[in-house]
Amino acid sequence: MRGWIILGAGIGLLYYLATETDKLDEPIAQTDALMKRIERKLDSMTGTKIIRVDKNIAMFKTQIAERLTRKELAALDNILESKESVLEFTEKYCGNSSNRFDELSKDNQQFICDKLR
Repeated sequence: MRGWIILGAGIGLLYYLATETDKLDEPIAQTDALMKRIERKLDSMTGTKIIRVDKNIAMFKTQIAERLTRKELAALDNILESKESVLEFTEKYCGNSSNRFDELSKDNQQFICDKLR
């Protein structure tokens, strides 16, 4: 009986933290981002589509590689991972709004947005 009470209290605490506070927002967002990356990788591995190498993107990577740090290069690889991720980035960060991509400097973000358009 004591085990059920402890389990119920733990579930209640977890529910409270998830719904009433912002303590779990960041871990939940990180988990969602990880799950999206895993789904994209699985889709690309199991899909029957022919994957063509886009020469423009390969050339773009070599152009900008000198400007970026390792962390920014990793972020760029995540952005250029698939068509969906490129579209998601351009819609969210390259529009008229002043949204900032945290892993890129402002100048590099603007340069990437200009090249992706």
